[in-house]
This record gives sequence, C-alpha cells and structure tokens, in this order.
Amino acid sequence: MKYQSQKVAIPYFIGALTLFFGQIVFGLIAGFQYLDGSFLFPALPFDVVRMSHTNLLIVWLLMSFMGAAYYIVPEEAQTELYSPKLALITFWVFLTAAVLTILSYLFIPYAHLAALTGNAALPTMGRGYLEQPLPTKVGIVLVALSLLFNVTMTLIKGRKTTINWILVGSLWGLALLFLPAFYFPEDTVKASFAWWWVVHGWVEGDWELILGALLGFILIKMTGVDREIVEKWLYIIVAMTLISGIIGIGHHYYYTGAPAYWIWLGSIFSILEPIPFMLLIAFSFKMLMQRRREHPNKAAMLWALGTPIMAFLGAGVWGLMITLAPAQYYMHGTNFTAAHGHLAFFGAYVMISLSIISYAMPLLRGRLANSAAAQRWEITGFWVMVLSMLVIALALTGAGIVTVILQRAADHPMSFMQVEGKARVFFWVREVAGFSFFAGLLIYLRSFFITGDYEYTSEIKQALAR
Repeated sequence: MKYQSQKVAIPYFIGALTLFFGQIVFGLIAGFQYLDGSFLFPALPFDVVRMSHTNLLIVWLLMSFMGAAYYIVPEEAQTELYSPKLALITFWVFLTAAVLTILSYLFIPYAHLAALTGNAALPTMGRGYLEQPLPTKVGIVLVALSLLFNVTMTLIKGRKTTINWILVGSLWGLALLFLPAFYFPEDTVKASFAWWWVVHGWVEGDWELILGALLGFILIKMTGVDREIVEKWLYIIVAMTLISGIIGIGHHYYYTGAPAYWIWLGSIFSILEPIPFMLLIAFSFKMLMQRRREHPNKAAMLWALGTPIMAFLGAGVWGLMITLAPAQYYMHGTNFTAAHGHLAFFGAYVMISLSIISYAMPLLRGRLANSAAAQRWEITGFWVMVLSMLVIALALTGAGIVTVILQRAADHPMSFMQVEGKARVFFWVREVAGFSFFAGLLIYLRSFFITGDYEYTSEIKQALAR
C-alpha cells in the first residue's frame, strides 16, 4: 500500500464478502425449495428468497467494485484519494440501504412495500434484478454520484493512466446505465428495452470494462510487465467489448414485439461477444509468460488467471449457446439461462472481485502476501468453488435439456410439473454442488484468519526490489 487513503477499501471488501456469504445462504434455500416447495413456507416464500439472492449478488459486486476503485485510483494517480471521509460515509450509507432493503423483502409483503415506498407515484418495482423500492434506487444513484465525484477528482489531480481512464470511465457508464431502471412504462415492449439496457448494459458491456481494468492492474503489479504492453491489449479488449456488447443487446429483443431486424443484429453480434473473453485469456497468459518477477501472492495470481477462463466458459460458451435466435426460441426461460447466469456471473465478476481482494488485502494489512498456510487455504477454496460452480452449471444445463426435449420441442409436450419431475435429479445435483460451493467459500474466508508472515526468498526480494 502506497497511500494511506487506500485503506478506505477495507470496509468495502469486508462488507462485500459478508453480503456474498448472505447471497449464498439464500441461494441454498432457493435451491432446496426447487426440491420441496413447502420448505420454510410461508415465512420465506420462493419469490422473496430468489429476490434476496439476486439483489445481494448485485449489491456485493458493486461494493467490491467501489472498494477496488478506492484502492486502484489513488495508486494509479499517484496521489491520495480526494476525500477518504466521503468514501467512508458512502460505504455506511450503501451498506445500511442494502441491509434495510433485504430486511424489507423478508418482513414486508412486496405489494405493501411498493405502496409504502411511493411506487404508485413513480413505478420502478417488479422487474428481475431491479426489484428494489424507489428509495433504494435513489440511494444507489446518490452512492454512485459520491463515488464518481471522489474518484474523478482524484483522477483530475493526479497522474492519468489507461487503467484509471478505463476504470473511472466504466464507473460513469455503470451509473448512467442504471438510469433506465426508473423508466417502467405500461408498454411491455418499451419496458423490456429499458430493463435490458440496465441488465445487459451492465453485465455484458460496462462491467466487462471494469473487469479488464482490474485484471490489467493486477497483472501489471504482479508480473512487472511494461505498462505499455498491457495498455495495448486493453485498448483492443475494450473496443471489442463495446462493438459486440452494445448491438449484441439485441439478442434480448427476440420475440418481445421489437422489429424483426433485431433477430439478425442480435444473432450476428452475439457471435462476437465471446471474443473479448478469448482476448482476456490470451492477454492474461501472455503477461504471465512475459513476467519479470515472481510475486509471492500465488493465490491472487491464481484468481487472476482463473477469471478469464471461467468468464469465457460462462459468458462466452454458455452465453453463445443460448443467444442465437433459433436456439433461444426453444431455450429462453429454461434452466439453460440459469446455467449461463450462474457460471458467467461467477467467472467474470465474482472471481475478478476475489482477485482484487486477494491481491489488495494483504497489502492493506501491511504485508506483501499472506503466509504460505493462509494461501494454501485460499487456493483450496478457489478450487472447491470453481469445480462446484462447474457442476452447478452442468446440472442446470441438464435440466434445461430435459425441458427442451420433453416440452419445448416435443410433438406431444408434457406439462410443466411433469417436466420438473423428470429434471429433479439435476436439481439434487445442483443443491449438493451448492453446499460444496458454500464450503469452498468458508475455506476461502478462513484464510483471512490464519496468521503468520510470508517468508521471502532472496530471489523474490531481488525481483520485488526491481
């Protein structure tokens, strides 16, 4: 850690991991409710559990991105953060809003919550991932404005680097792309357009730029590769992300009432969407091969190298599997979508968040890397979570295949509940893998509490001195 103000990232990282823990707990409950619909009913109905699960995912990822920005921007700008106090106030406002929102889901019927929070005056509630009541959405905007003001002022007064330009620019894009969440017309076609501009614009566009900036920063610091080489790769990755992501949003417009030309545009540009992830893989391993130092934080390097591979599988392979119009005609709304969503979110955004946390937290705690014992725990957690998520994705894919064969493409389709019964074994596999993933998370969190200093070899000391 080079600047004292970078310490404001600590509560963001701790808060993010705490909410991540809560997200997985709700995911396990939701998974078991697929097997037993009466489980915890009526105290925790499925719609509330699923809504809490997905909302916690969005909130903790945003919190980790904010912590990453507060850590990276000062170091890249070579100056202290503009206002550390504002950053800390923003954290507590964001965390309080998140907790109160989840508690309101759990203890207030959703229709009553909508009435209490002014949804009749400005309807915004009810769409997936955007279920938050109006005050929470306004709070997200205010938190985003606070973040943008802080990091932009830091950028203005300090050194300008490509990493900072991409990171701060994508944070501006994140905030702007959230504004369609306030537009919820009665016309369902227009409502779909607005909803997808938020959801797709974030996860298949803007967030990929954040991923690239974070990965670039980590690789510069851990490999010692010249910044100019990293920047050239990032320019290409950013360009391909914007080209494919903006028009590729059209694959969400199929069969919603949008003009027919979106079927062609969405399909063609969807084919291009895996390319940025392929480039990320090539970029990461090229930097590894050209590295000038052996960084002692092996766990952080593992997270960084695993991110583009898993992102390519989840967002690239599984995404392409369901986005072409002829395929989506049969697959839309099946567990193919859930398989893609789980693997893509984990591979692209969960793993890059854990990468920056793994790299930055030891530095923020006054050491270059955690002890060898702590890293062994963390690396074990990495493999348990990665393998468990692959099993989850495969299980959900199997359930999707059952639905397509027996219901969507069958000459004599079965009823929904008959098909669910046939796919039951896949939901059991998904739930078991979910508990395995939870165990991996606990192992990962355990690594933070293992004490001891890393013993540096003379070679590592010399390399880091350079």
